[in-house]
Amino acid sequence: LRPPFRQLSRAAIRFACMQRYALVTTDDFPLVRVTFTGQAPTETNFPLYLAEVKATYGPRQPLAILFDARRATLPGLSYQKMQAQWIKENEDLLRTYCRGTAYVIPNAAVRAILRAILTLQPQPMPSHVCATVEEGLQWLTEKLNSSSEDLP
Repeated sequence: LRPPFRQLSRAAIRFACMQRYALVTTDDFPLVRVTFTGQAPTETNFPLYLAEVKATYGPRQPLAILFDARRATLPGLSYQKMQAQWIKENEDLLRTYCRGTAYVIPNAAVRAILRAILTLQPQPMPSHVCATVEEGLQWLTEKLNSSSEDLP
């Protein structure tokens, strides 16, 4: 694991688990769900979130990620930079294995802002911004099915 996550004590990790920024589940792998909890990002819970997302790539198999941001809080600039650095460091991994990411955002204005950001700063994998979980799941299912013959 990369710093600053490696520097966290066990007590800090336990506390972060109680105050999680996001819950990452792989029960329906290759569909991964990242559900933002509504907790503000911290120096402890944000690196934990990034480490958990990276761990979903461990099997080195194609996957698709649903980011359920219905309860998300906007991360401050330092966390946005940390996320951008994480994407840059893991670009090859994302491009190789992630068939798509869907962002569920109910607020139309926030959806429009994210679409603009993704247009200006494209991700290394296909992405889709939508209003509902159902729409996101449908899009991700199509991405997983359409790229099944292109498996790494």
